[in-house]
Amino acid sequence: MKSKKVPTLHHDWIDSDAIEIVDILQRKGFTTYLVGGCVRDLLVGIHPKDFDIATNASPQEVKRYIPKSYIIGKRFRLVLVRRGDRQFEVATFRKNYCEDDFPGDEEPPPGDNIFGSPEEDASRRDFTINAMFYDPNADEIIDYTTGLDDIERRFIQVIGEPEERFIEDPIRILRAIRLAHKVGFSIQPEAKIAIQKTAQHLTFSVLPRRREEILKILRLPSPDLVFQDLHDLGALEFLSPTLFGIYNQPEALSIFRSYLLRCPQLVCDSDDPLDLFSVLVLAYLRSTTHPNPTDVVNANRFLENATHMHFLKEELGLFKYEQSKMARALQTCQTLLKTKDFQRKGDRRQMALLKSDSFPLTLKIAQFDFLLPPEDLDFWLQTYEKARPEIERELELKIAKKKKRRPRRRTKKPQKH
Repeated sequence: MKSKKVPTLHHDWIDSDAIEIVDILQRKGFTTYLVGGCVRDLLVGIHPKDFDIATNASPQEVKRYIPKSYIIGKRFRLVLVRRGDRQFEVATFRKNYCEDDFPGDEEPPPGDNIFGSPEEDASRRDFTINAMFYDPNADEIIDYTTGLDDIERRFIQVIGEPEERFIEDPIRILRAIRLAHKVGFSIQPEAKIAIQKTAQHLTFSVLPRRREEILKILRLPSPDLVFQDLHDLGALEFLSPTLFGIYNQPEALSIFRSYLLRCPQLVCDSDDPLDLFSVLVLAYLRSTTHPNPTDVVNANRFLENATHMHFLKEELGLFKYEQSKMARALQTCQTLLKTKDFQRKGDRRQMALLKSDSFPLTLKIAQFDFLLPPEDLDFWLQTYEKARPEIERELELKIAKKKKRRPRRRTKKPQKH
């Protein structure tokens, strides 16, 4: 183990609520650290978005001592701590199953809930640079692998045998490639070879986890380069056969990449999954079936198209309401081309369009597509901004009415015999 003072990790980069959680558990006598991605990001000069915490306190003990905390999960039990609009995951150190730990008739706990030491926990993690702990009170890094050395070498190294670890969890393939682009590191040669050998196992991974990785890729400054690496290392074919086809057609790829290159500049709210997916879906449409932005898209036909739906549902993991919203937003783009027709309508009909839940996405798609001349785009943006207070007020009233209508649960009276 390497333990190292790290004066470059400034406390003003660390969320004060995360430090408070660590403080409380340490004062109660528990070994408690910040762990994983937040430690890595602090070391490479990135402000962490999330702060995960690891401890030898059990989930029940964490819940007992930390206010506003809730135990969640069955397969992997951890504690979710809420502070305002932020939340923090507190996990107990884990270790791998070993028969010797459960002699006789003693049954191991269900799921992935065998608790262990910090060193055992570190050995289970995916990459060395994600396996370091940080004690914010002692200003100390605890490194049981080669994380610190690999940070200095700017190297992504798998913990354990790469091929075995990728088969164990194929999502690590996507994480390795995405992480390399996020922090600007190189992937170890053995891991690259292992990715090519095991990429087909991505088809056995669960769709919600693939969806989350795709969204994280789209949040990066250059998502087009990540998809290119996925293609070159043989993973894109199994992640998304549709995108794999595009990357094998030079003309289609040129159009597709032109949209992805604009993604960081045009997506204002990268926390909204549909904003991010809209760039990818639009890039797909313009490079395949709908090359002309002025082509009419009928929402119902779009949703009935088996090819489109396979891409949206089976490859990207869009939910049903997201598919519908996307289709309606694409259809409404044609309305934006008829500014004068809109101006001739009465206030009620104008507001009916502006109140549509898909209209903000329509505006973003129009911007992605360069669909409108600047003066028309400015008109629609200003018109929507003027209507927003009324739209938000009506939405708040609807939510309040729903809460009032919510029926109380009535306990059944015991039947008389």
